[in-house]
Amino acid sequence: MQRRTLLAAPLALVASRTRAAERTKIVWWHAMTAALADEVTRIAEGFNASQDAVEIEAVYKGGYSDTLTAVIAASRAGQAPHLVQVFEVGTGTMLAAGKAVKPVWELAQETGLTIDPKAYIPSVRGYYSLADGRMASMPFNSSTAVMWYNKDAFRKAGLDPDKAPTTWQEVRAAAETIKAKDAAAVAMTTAWPTWIQLEQYSALHNLPFATKSDGFDGLDAELVFNSKDHVKHVERLLEMSNNGTFKYAGRDNAASPLIVAGEAAIAFDSSGSRGNLVKSAKYEWAEAYLPYDPEIIKTPLNSIIGGASLWTMTAPNRTPDEYKAVATFLNYIGRPDVDSTWAQNTGYVPVTFAGYEALKQQGYYTKAVGADIAVEQLTRGTVTPNTKGLRLGRLPEIRNIIQEELEKALQGGQTAQQAMDTAVTRGNKVLKDFAKSAKA
Repeated sequence: MQRRTLLAAPLALVASRTRAAERTKIVWWHAMTAALADEVTRIAEGFNASQDAVEIEAVYKGGYSDTLTAVIAASRAGQAPHLVQVFEVGTGTMLAAGKAVKPVWELAQETGLTIDPKAYIPSVRGYYSLADGRMASMPFNSSTAVMWYNKDAFRKAGLDPDKAPTTWQEVRAAAETIKAKDAAAVAMTTAWPTWIQLEQYSALHNLPFATKSDGFDGLDAELVFNSKDHVKHVERLLEMSNNGTFKYAGRDNAASPLIVAGEAAIAFDSSGSRGNLVKSAKYEWAEAYLPYDPEIIKTPLNSIIGGASLWTMTAPNRTPDEYKAVATFLNYIGRPDVDSTWAQNTGYVPVTFAGYEALKQQGYYTKAVGADIAVEQLTRGTVTPNTKGLRLGRLPEIRNIIQEELEKALQGGQTAQQAMDTAVTRGNKVLKDFAKSAKA
């Protein structure tokens, strides 16, 4: 009996090594750091442990821009990874990559594995889908913009800390009261100025940011965010800046530290900021819906997403087994338990309806009060051509142009109308150049 046991151990080890050697290996490039990178590793390890046919390796390739640059270079060299995480504003660039990518709908068709677009929240899947609804990339880490407010500052100003302002008129009035009562160092600020104050604002009010369904219907889209309704909002920000009720803290997430430190009474930032607030904020804060202007729309529509999705890359000599392995992994990350755990551990929103329901059943939203606001804001109303998101090439460059012109207006160098007109003119040149290169 003892001899049989001794023989069994080496045989089992050989069998284990054989199974490991037979696994189809998949490489996934991502842009997550710190705690988020740990969660990516957890997903990869969980998937590898869940079956013995595929082994996925998660590799950090730098920030979003660095990762996109790296995958473009690797693809041109015929050495692209199987999967890559690309931020949402890189969607237009990836769609223009032609045969360098394999869309999700095509991957599912070829492998026979079911990947159901209807399982995903419409405003999430819409950003990463073609105009006809076919999903091009797999939603992964998604967030949206929300309003954060300092309850302690509201109390000091004599405002109801349990009642967030819902309209821009109410926000402005609250900011004026906060400044008059010296209740906070900053009455109002915003992170991601172009994403929140123009792109999100457009979606909530059902305003086109660009023609051709915000670029979904063709490369010949033109920017139109210089409309009277857009300019009205920019004028409001300029007026608030002039009277000291709005502080422009800088581009992208430059305002985020003001929010975490509690210096700002009212602030706009990603819903993904919740994790930092839970960990570091020393004041009582709350999450609320983005405000809207009732003079433009009576009932605001869905906000749009930020974050990133996973793209399947092609390469010379890539086998059907490898593509099937990729599809198997994409199916895995779409599971309700995986989606809900990722959302709960990171602060991103669940991207599937089932993941959202799983969090509700677990009582997560009862414990994390307000965390469901981002999901509810993303799912309210009916998605329109103006609320799917933006399908515009070189969008990061266009955002920088908008910020340049906005900063000039904030410094008194031009009016709101002039700023938006110039940004549209400059941005349209970028779009035309992109369209030419995409067709080449």
